Formats: sequence, structure tokens, C-alpha cells
Amino acid sequence: MSHTDGVRQAQKRKTRQALLDAALGLLAEQSLSSLGLREVTRAAGVAPTAFYRHFRDIPDLGVALVDEALGGLHGLVGTMLAAIGESEARISGAVGLIAGHVRDHPDHVRFVARERHGGVQPVREAIRLQLDRFAHEVASALSVHPESAEWAPDDLLMLSELYVDHMVMTASALLEAEPEEAEEVARRARRRMRLVDLGRGHWLD
Repeated sequence: MSHTDGVRQAQKRKTRQALLDAALGLLAEQSLSSLGLREVTRAAGVAPTAFYRHFRDIPDLGVALVDEALGGLHGLVGTMLAAIGESEARISGAVGLIAGHVRDHPDHVRFVARERHGGVQPVREAIRLQLDRFAHEVASALSVHPESAEWAPDDLLMLSELYVDHMVMTASALLEAEPEEAEEVARRARRRMRLVDLGRGHWLD
């Protein structure tokens, strides 16, 4: 690749990221279904025609935002669950991971929480697929634990889906909580996860 090609590719990536960042900022106050292409390009400081060099339409941009919001998290939760042996440590670690992500990426969390059941079908589907991947990764991590030895794969996946649904719910609750409420939200999240964990211990009884 020539120096000119490298500069061109770098500028292309910069413009694409500017469009994503502009859309994410606008979505802090509105849903994706109400977002306009010209609104995004104006906020990004690019011409409307530049949009089509990166995305087919607003739903396509929304899918890219889902990838940006959730794609980098794959493996983190599963790795943590696989590495920690004590259930209390797993629970505290999972809630801490969620709280840290909400603190560092509030706009991404807000976008996913709002659009998970929103009006743009390709984005809903992209979120569903990402969360399904999380559930399968958690199931894979849990399957190596001795207490999972006699579990059927479908039951283990069901348990993992409970964990993932709870993590999404916890992230939404932490996002909406006032600073002085955050620890109480985290405490309740840990108690709910402990309840699921206790049920796990007796599922085969």
C-alpha cells in the first residue's frame, strides 16, 4: 500500500468513526427510528453524500453501533466466569464488570437498552444475535465447572441466558441510577444473581 493509499484509508476510517460518534451522541436524546441522515452528517461535519461511502442507511449505521457497543465484550464475561472458582467471587466480579462498563460507556449502554426493543428491526436482530453469542460463551465457560458435569446442554444454555438477561437489566438500572443509588443497585444485582446461583445448585435435585 502506498503512502497516499494509507492516508486515504486512515481518512476513511476517521470519517466512519465520526459518523458513528455523531449518531451515538444524538441517540442520547432520541431513538434510532427518529434519527435523520442529514442530522447525523451535520453533527459529524461531513457532506450527506459521504454517508453512503460507509453505510447503506440509518439502520445499517445502527447495526454498526451494536457491533461497536457489544462486539468488544465477547469473551470477557466467559473468561471471568471460567477463571474464578468461587460463586461469590464470580457474582461480585460480574457485577463489577457491568458497573465499570456502564461508567466507561454510558452512551453505548443507553443505545443498546433503548434499541433492544425499539422500532428498527435490523438493529433489534443485531442486538439479539450479540446477546445470544454472550449466552453461548457463558455456557461454554460454565461447562468446565465441576458442578456443571451432569447438566444437559440446553439447561446450561438456559442458565446462561438468565445470567445474560440479568446483566443487561443490571446495566440499564445502573445507567438510570443516581450516583448515591449505584451501590444499592449493585447490591440488589448481586443478590439476584446469588438467587440464580442457588437455584443452579439444586436444579438436578
